[in-house]
Amino acid sequence: AEALQMVVADSSIAEVVLRGSGDDFCAGGDLAEFGSSADPATAHGVRSTRNVAALLDACSARVRVEVQGACVGAGIELPAFASKVSARRDAFFQLPEVSMGLVPGAGGTVSIPRRIGRQRTALMALTGMRVDAATARDWGLVD
Repeated sequence: AEALQMVVADSSIAEVVLRGSGDDFCAGGDLAEFGSSADPATAHGVRSTRNVAALLDACSARVRVEVQGACVGAGIELPAFASKVSARRDAFFQLPEVSMGLVPGAGGTVSIPRRIGRQRTALMALTGMRVDAATARDWGLVD
């Protein structure tokens, strides 16, 4: 969040490249954090102080994301804000939140429909279907 705050504040930063290390880009949020706050209002307040989705949206024209392997939950919700998303052939995308009683809460209900439309976003979110890199490219989820 701090790095993106700097990018938003400094228009001289021409490009930001986000990439993961290892076999997977991002497996999503840390499930151990869910339910760890005293109440939902406190949890929301904490998340709001570090709203990476809003920051990415604010500087999206200067952000490029390179993904590989698992891009699950926030692992595709956040990259979808970027102006360019490239994916290795082994990449796959999934929104499993609904099966856990959650909603795509890292901005995916905004970022993903911008790229693939409401119907395909709903299909991914409601079914938890796994989308391979070729399909993601055909749909426009990756470039």
